[in-house]
Amino acid sequence: MNIIQLVKKNLVIMWIANFFVAASATMVLPFLSLYIETFGTFTDDYVQKWSGFVFSITFLSALFFSPIWGRVSDKHGYKRILMITGFGISVSVFFMGFVNSVEQLFLLRLIMGIVTGFIPTSIAFISSQASKESAGKTLATLQTGTVSGSLLGPLLGGLIVDLVGFQYTFILTSFFIFAAAVLVTFGVKEIKKDEASTKKVYSRKEVFFQVLQSPLLFMTMIVSLIIQVANFSIQPVLALYVNDLSNGANIALLAGLAFSITGLGNLVATRKWGQLGDRIGYEKVLLLLLLMAAIFFIPQSFVTQLWQLIILRFFFGIALGGMIPCMTAYVRELAPSSVQGEVLGYNVSFRFLGNVIGPSLGGILSGVFGIASVFIMSGSLFLVAALVLWLMLRRETTAEQQSFSA
Repeated sequence: MNIIQLVKKNLVIMWIANFFVAASATMVLPFLSLYIETFGTFTDDYVQKWSGFVFSITFLSALFFSPIWGRVSDKHGYKRILMITGFGISVSVFFMGFVNSVEQLFLLRLIMGIVTGFIPTSIAFISSQASKESAGKTLATLQTGTVSGSLLGPLLGGLIVDLVGFQYTFILTSFFIFAAAVLVTFGVKEIKKDEASTKKVYSRKEVFFQVLQSPLLFMTMIVSLIIQVANFSIQPVLALYVNDLSNGANIALLAGLAFSITGLGNLVATRKWGQLGDRIGYEKVLLLLLLMAAIFFIPQSFVTQLWQLIILRFFFGIALGGMIPCMTAYVRELAPSSVQGEVLGYNVSFRFLGNVIGPSLGGILSGVFGIASVFIMSGSLFLVAALVLWLMLRRETTAEQQSFSA
């Protein structure tokens, strides 16, 4: 099997694995707030706040470990990290089905964060094998697996929760993630890096300061942070918002539909955005997507019917579809090849930090000002991210013109 065939095989396997992991994760994530309510009689404010904390603690612990896993992958390969995260997540999720307090659930989510990051690692893995000319399309293709799983997961999870309860949903989730890890273990073959591209060895301190001292790279990661804060702020309380818009019947299934429709929009557009980024530049496509996200996110605050929310979340999903592949491909362009895993790990850490801030901030805002206020705040953050990216690109263009003139 030649290298091209091996790369295609790895892409297919990781597509399938990401499908299973994403479907399994979204089978339970949208319903954490409902799961917390089963532990006792709590006020709405208590449930909303703890939903944010439980949702975000995984990403808080993960943001500290992502650069470490990235550095290990640069030295020893991505496959080992994929196995560690896959099996680790599976075990953590399994035990979540047997907790009987929000504190126990919080602790398990914290532990899971240490070994989380299967999908981000798979993105870095495929990115390391893709050619620079087709990185956007390749990463977008991989993301269709994640999105397809995310599309199916909430609907399947909502159906299972309504039929058999939360415990069996967690057990099934654990099984599917375990199956994905087994598939990677026996199916993926990692391509060894060219020795010439890895000859230069950077210390962890050198890589960290290289990120800080590169304005373009650092500000790109700040944009990643803002995107995740905006996107994740509503997720822990979306099921409660759906409950307010519906009559209370089949709430888990309807909440799953509200999550899944965003994935459908994502699936429809993600490869097109990746291809467009390959042609005209990832940063230009990203700027357009940020503006579109704000346009379709803010009006979700003012809906009065569930169908209105679903339509807006579908178009928001179209805008969201190209952000991760374009952002990953753009960071890869800016990072030295020998430390791409670690640099991408820092980018993932910024994303995880956004995943921490977003749900916690969304939970607090919804408890104080109401759930609708979270949409306005999040939409405004997409506009802030667009402004930061535009200023960054303008500064870079001005610097290049001055250098050319000199």
